[in-house]
Amino acid sequence: MFGTQLSSSRMTPSNRARLTKSLATALGFERVGITQAGPSERGAYYKAWLEAGYAGTQEYLKRNVGLRSDPSQLLSGARSIICVAVSYNRAETAPETGGEGEHPRGRVASYARGRDYHVVLRRMLTELMERLRAELNEAFEWRICVDTAPLLERDLARQAGLGWIGKNTCLLDRQVGSYLFLGEALTTLDIEPDSPVTDHCGTCTRCIDACPTGALIAPYQLDARRCISYLTIEHRGEISEEFHAAMGNCVYGCDICQQVCPYNQHARPARQPEILTEHTPAMPDLLELVRMRSGEYRRLTDGSASRRATRNMWRRNAAIALGNVRCADEALRHTIGVALSEAAEDDYPPLRAAAVKSLARLGLDRGGFRKKD
Repeated sequence: MFGTQLSSSRMTPSNRARLTKSLATALGFERVGITQAGPSERGAYYKAWLEAGYAGTQEYLKRNVGLRSDPSQLLSGARSIICVAVSYNRAETAPETGGEGEHPRGRVASYARGRDYHVVLRRMLTELMERLRAELNEAFEWRICVDTAPLLERDLARQAGLGWIGKNTCLLDRQVGSYLFLGEALTTLDIEPDSPVTDHCGTCTRCIDACPTGALIAPYQLDARRCISYLTIEHRGEISEEFHAAMGNCVYGCDICQQVCPYNQHARPARQPEILTEHTPAMPDLLELVRMRSGEYRRLTDGSASRRATRNMWRRNAAIALGNVRCADEALRHTIGVALSEAAEDDYPPLRAAAVKSLARLGLDRGGFRKKD
């Protein structure tokens, strides 16, 4: 590692790059790379994606398009962008959903189960920049971004050589896969940039074939309006019945296109302890979710990125998942029917609609009893 005795006058852009990567690796980042602070290479792609309507109701993605296309505008005098990645790969098999007669359980995407990645990566990036300033012993400015600024993060990471954008539209690395949190530090430092890596998806289409809702409409093309992650986390309104059965027991996000990716089958597991904690359970009880009160919601999502979805959105998602439960236990069917009947009278219209449709799919009336022929 470079020491403070190495004066800034001798610190070339290449030396700054080596120092940055050494410090970042020591702090626990799986990947680190540098790209220049300038216009994005995929700005036109992003604009075309928006124009096609693929963003759905995510209005915030339609704002600050100019900033997203040119991140240098986010920091006066910015010359370089340090891009980092932290793995959240738990290296586990899918948990069981429970036996016959047990309460049905939903599924929570892996990324949302640990401590909120915004907090973890921001702290790690701040420490990186403070250490870099101490080592360089020179003045410079920085701005940290962790999924909170108008940046095309995956494209910046690709430009910085952290991986390539796969057919499932996730950033992919051959060793650590795609279960990656991304962060950036814009800086006025002149740091030697890295080169992008080549695409290694080849002829594989497992992610496209496995997507239950057909959200991956073509290689490298995602229609968010059909994506389970979008529907359960971002979409605030009623979810079209077209997707209810395909959503299965997903109540927050979906990992299917990553689970089937060959590069994730043998990827190195995550090392960051806070990322691996269980702030939000992997398999929450659906009956508890659909009836969840405000205090229970706060406890469920405390310290986790899963608070992105509101309490009523969680309940809506749980109501849809309950409609996909198949069991022969009449007592459990009755319990599910009662819970859905209660939800069908709720003040939140998307929850009411979801509950009514789930009751119909289960063949239950609003009292929780099987409809008579």
